[in-house]
Amino acid sequence: MPIDDLSNPAPLAANGADWQLFTDQVMGGVSRVTMVRETVASRAAIRMRGDVSLENNGGFMQMRVDLHPNGSPFDASGFEGIEIDVCGNGELYGLHLRTEDVTRPCQSHRQELWAHRIWQTVQLPFSAFEPHRIDKPLDLRRLRRIGLAAIGRAFPGDLVISRIASYGAA
Repeated sequence: MPIDDLSNPAPLAANGADWQLFTDQVMGGVSRVTMVRETVASRAAIRMRGDVSLENNGGFMQMRVDLHPNGSPFDASGFEGIEIDVCGNGELYGLHLRTEDVTRPCQSHRQELWAHRIWQTVQLPFSAFEPHRIDKPLDLRRLRRIGLAAIGRAFPGDLVISRIASYGAA
């Protein structure tokens, strides 16, 4: 099921929700980031670019999208995982899932992915997501949001996506 194929004008995803951009500035950090729609290697894309800084207890930038325009949960239990067309600057990024069980900003279920310098399609199976600062297991019936993050170390981030979808049965 497509989450976003970039067929709608920015910042609207194909599922009707808006892409949003967040940094550690919400908690006093100083990381800087931009998010733009542009063409990258002949593909319509969303690009998150900036500098992750660890100053002032910071260390992240993230672009995210709800799975429903009104923020209600999506039942992803019939799917195997998330598939994303991605490229970037050769760095390691995180794909973070949030469910209705997630109550704090630092909580999520996470999996890492490399953003190579050429376009690649990456499949991230739900079974490989790890809980981060949350004791509850990933409940795919209550999935609310997907975030793509540059996090945890100081580095220049440049993450580009042209499609994100669930894959597998259902």
